[in-house]
Amino acid sequence: MDHSNIENDAYGEGHGKQFAITSWAVKNRTTVIVITALIFVYGIYSYIAMPKESFPEVVTPEIYVATPYNSSSVVDIEKLITKPLEKEINTITGVDEINSTSVPNFSTIQVKFDYNVTPTEALRKVKDAVDKAQGDVNFPKDLPAEPNIFEMNFSEMIPVMNINLSGDYSIDQLHHYAKILEDRIEALPEINKVDIRGVPEKEVKVSVDVHKLEAVELNFGDVAMALQMENLTMSGGEVLTDGQRRAVRVIGEFADMDMIRDIVVKNEFQKEVRLRDIATVEFDYKEADSYAREYGNPVVMLDVIKRAGENLIIASDKINAILDEARGTVIPEDVTITITNDQSDDTRVQVDELFNHIIFGVILVVGTLLFFLGLRNALFVGLAIPMSMFISFIILNAFGVTLNIMVLFSLILALGRLVDDGIVIVENIYRHMSNGEPAMVATRKAVGEVTLPIVAATTATVMVFMPLLFWPGMMGQFMKWMPITFMVALSASLFVALVVNPALSTQFMKVERENPNARKVWRLAGILAVVGTLIAVLGYSTGSGFITSIGTLSVLAGILGILNLKVAVPGTRWFQEVFLPRLETIYERFLRYALDRHHPRTFFFGTIGLLFFAVLLLVVVPPKVEFFPINEPKYVNVFIEAPIGTDIEKTDMITRRLESQVKRIVNAPPYTEVKETRLPDGTLRQDTVNWLINSMIAQVGSGTSDPAQGVSLATTPNKGRIQLNFVKYADRRGLKTNDVLLKLQKELTGYPGVIVSVDKDAAGPPTGKPINIEITGDEIEPLLAEADRLKRFMESKNVPGVEALRVDIDRAKPEMPIIIDRAKARRLNVSTYAVADAIRSALFGKEVSTYRVEGDDDDYKIMVRLQDDQRYDVGTIMDMKITFRDMLNGQIRQVPISAVATDELSSTFSAIKRTDLKRVVTVSSNVIAGYNANEVIAEMKEGLLGYEKDERFGMTFTGQQEDQEKEMAFLGKAFMIALFIVFLIIVWQFNSISWPMVILSTVLFSTIGVFLGLIIFRQDFIILMSMLGIISLIGVVVNNAIVLMDFAKLLFERKREKLGLEETAELPVLETREALIIAGKTRLRPVLLTAVTAVLGLLPLAVGFNLNFGTLFSELDPHIHIGGDNVIFWGPLSWAVIYGLIFATFLTLIMVPVMLLIIAKIKHRRAWKRSMRLAAQAEVAPTPRGNTLRPGPAMG
Repeated sequence: MDHSNIENDAYGEGHGKQFAITSWAVKNRTTVIVITALIFVYGIYSYIAMPKESFPEVVTPEIYVATPYNSSSVVDIEKLITKPLEKEINTITGVDEINSTSVPNFSTIQVKFDYNVTPTEALRKVKDAVDKAQGDVNFPKDLPAEPNIFEMNFSEMIPVMNINLSGDYSIDQLHHYAKILEDRIEALPEINKVDIRGVPEKEVKVSVDVHKLEAVELNFGDVAMALQMENLTMSGGEVLTDGQRRAVRVIGEFADMDMIRDIVVKNEFQKEVRLRDIATVEFDYKEADSYAREYGNPVVMLDVIKRAGENLIIASDKINAILDEARGTVIPEDVTITITNDQSDDTRVQVDELFNHIIFGVILVVGTLLFFLGLRNALFVGLAIPMSMFISFIILNAFGVTLNIMVLFSLILALGRLVDDGIVIVENIYRHMSNGEPAMVATRKAVGEVTLPIVAATTATVMVFMPLLFWPGMMGQFMKWMPITFMVALSASLFVALVVNPALSTQFMKVERENPNARKVWRLAGILAVVGTLIAVLGYSTGSGFITSIGTLSVLAGILGILNLKVAVPGTRWFQEVFLPRLETIYERFLRYALDRHHPRTFFFGTIGLLFFAVLLLVVVPPKVEFFPINEPKYVNVFIEAPIGTDIEKTDMITRRLESQVKRIVNAPPYTEVKETRLPDGTLRQDTVNWLINSMIAQVGSGTSDPAQGVSLATTPNKGRIQLNFVKYADRRGLKTNDVLLKLQKELTGYPGVIVSVDKDAAGPPTGKPINIEITGDEIEPLLAEADRLKRFMESKNVPGVEALRVDIDRAKPEMPIIIDRAKARRLNVSTYAVADAIRSALFGKEVSTYRVEGDDDDYKIMVRLQDDQRYDVGTIMDMKITFRDMLNGQIRQVPISAVATDELSSTFSAIKRTDLKRVVTVSSNVIAGYNANEVIAEMKEGLLGYEKDERFGMTFTGQQEDQEKEMAFLGKAFMIALFIVFLIIVWQFNSISWPMVILSTVLFSTIGVFLGLIIFRQDFIILMSMLGIISLIGVVVNNAIVLMDFAKLLFERKREKLGLEETAELPVLETREALIIAGKTRLRPVLLTAVTAVLGLLPLAVGFNLNFGTLFSELDPHIHIGGDNVIFWGPLSWAVIYGLIFATFLTLIMVPVMLLIIAKIKHRRAWKRSMRLAAQAEVAPTPRGNTLRPGPAMG
């Protein structure tokens, strides 16, 4: 049988249909070329203009309500503040979850909304609810400040860098320099705010001597009133003098400390009592609520917080310019300025690596196209890659999308798929032109023939990602840019294939094989090499990377010209004229064997058996299952938590001890090396330096809480944090920072009563602790008892991998209740408020006014309280006298507090936490580095089977485990929805049920490759990434199957016309078999090309091969290294696609024809049986049609 004739018939007369848009493009080629040039220019501009950041900014409809209240009782805070607010907030529609924490003097409520509620709308609703709650008659009216209601925006909470100032200067001087930098940096449009840490705020301290105060028969209220009455500037109106109106102002604000000391607080019987007589007054730092150190040396730290949506890299560059300008001018040269936690460094590395992976992938893809299609056609097809990416940049930039790793990886994932439509279009145009048709006619006919299948295939691939747009929760907000970018890029590639490629092909495609002029090539290559070398030398000597790059590229162009002449041209000819024909012959023989006699059933059931075998292997030798990729830490946090009530000075002492221990651990081989420095006198000095650690920052007090435990707005004098920042991945000399994490987890022990936990940065959006058990109930005491019992039970199981179980509420918070004897107080005419106010004023202090320093924009509090030696003496406090005027006789009376009250020493809860209006206590722990979190949790759950749970309480695993179950459920649902959408598209294209089932079967069978790949190469199954890889695989598998099956359908239609069969009639089995063989052989090249380009596009990222093309051309240094954060994050997804695609290629080329033939045989068998029944009814023997209606060996 002449296969070529059948193939040509498939594209013969009657199939001259055209696609209108392509016809317009072919007719208006100049316009298309201009549009293409504009897309290139504007695409480059959009890429440069897009803000760069590591991860996309996640906007969460999450609102916080922070309410202060003067009460040290957490029960009172919960009852008076938290519950009333929760009650009103709970009535809001769209609320997903309410979490609250009541601590002494403070209530925090976290309100999580559904993601279909905008943050602005959520904020308005919560404000209305809080206003309504405050309007209730029972809500406290004496709040020290109004509730702070704000939107949670993580990008505007986490510092993008820390600037540390240190040196032989006082804290005042360093703070002054920090204020200068703060003002300049906050003036940048990219910066939201700058917070200064490590420096306590200043205040005017009025420290009262209680004995002197009582001797002159005054109380704290009298002192406060005197200060308030004297420290003011007030407008007095206007006076008219000499026809002019002059504003009258009474100036009375304090100008210095002496003015404050000299105010009269009492003037009775001609005897003045001034403030200096009963108190000391000084302008000084208030009690420290935080400390900061770098490598053990005190620093003043600036936390720089970026505005949402602004360019992180530009912000970092501007800040560095400000620092360079300030050094030696407004800040002395000997002030040490260091930058730590600079997120722009990570962003630069990750964005550059991914962009270089794109370039490397493009080179591999175009190189592959070169061998399959030849240089000219490869360039036509390869044009789709930059064009599609530039169109994507233009669209994404127009909608304000940042350039982050999600966007860039999506382009890598789409890399191989971007050329698929172009391959089919260009190859078909070339086929028609080879048959002698004029360029414009050939282009129109060729595109018209394949428009429907490529539109259907691209639509199916795009729609596969559609369900991911509805990914709920924070993870969905984080991951949604992957499907969006992929869908935009793929749609752009369809535009390029149907508009740009036909226009360029009509203009420039040639059928005749061109032999390059060797002499001309050598001459041009020589000129480029010489000129390029001179330019590169000039750029290198002047230090201009741009000039060096131009020279290097010129030399490279010359080398590529020679390589094309000597290697590519002969290699391409051998590949196309020798290798591919041989491969097609081998494939044809194998396919004939697979489609012969009973072999189709053998292959089909063998594939099903292989699927069951792969699933069985998953059970017998399962890969480790992880929720998210296990990243190598960029930094490690050591969290220190002393018992509730620990003074900040004590916490600082503990933190210093841990700092020393951490230094001993990391300042040892293999993390150190000896560095030699030649001194001026010629001698060598040897210093041991740590090459792995960029910085070591210790903080105590505010801002040290573990982010995994939620946002903490309260002061934390009992907490500290030590952060180790590592050098970037390429500079780690092959060492794993996870080993440092493990060593710290093992060795930082031996601190009784102090919880020390070691954690690392999260690879992706924040999730809860790996081990997180929530216990809910009504009464707090029994809840805590149950939590302690559960903690002891789990500790007795000694589950490996558990770092340290902890209960999140401490019931040993020390307190000293003052018990009022109301009978005595009533007899002595002393109110409870008078006692409480006196004690609070003595201990906490009373803010009475503000003090301004000339030239300083800040207002400083004037605080009145007892002097320190009396304030911390319980006896002095209890003996302190309540001074008041007796309303019956007008005499001053003084009643000691001890006369109406007694004190006790006891303990209470550190906090009360609630979730959805129920009290909750959490038992949690990290998992030690090197252990699998899912395995640890599974062992814990098994251990809990023997735990006798009190039925009064609910108990659930939450945190990371809960997130994992939610995401797995969604991805499974997304996979099924994607299959259903693809099924509908294919039904529409083929008007059949059985053919779409064939395609869906190939999708199912492609998972065999994924499972076997993970098992054979012992790789982890990463729930998020591996599942996304399987979903991504659907599009490529479907595309290849459609390309083959559409051509088979075309051959079937031509065959029916030749045999004179009706349109709905079935072809004879032998004719079907031959048509399938021809379809497979004809579509072998595009199917292989699609698979190879997709695999090669992902391969550099999958193996982690990093080559910096920028430094290669500008510095002649490619900075090659293997591995990195991107390969850890995206590697599992890449490998899932690669494994599945390799096996899916076999499925497309072998199993699709096999299943189509099986379907044809089944239909023939049914037709034969139906004809037999009809013949029996008519008592007339049926007339066989050829040898196809009777079952026989050929039917299997």
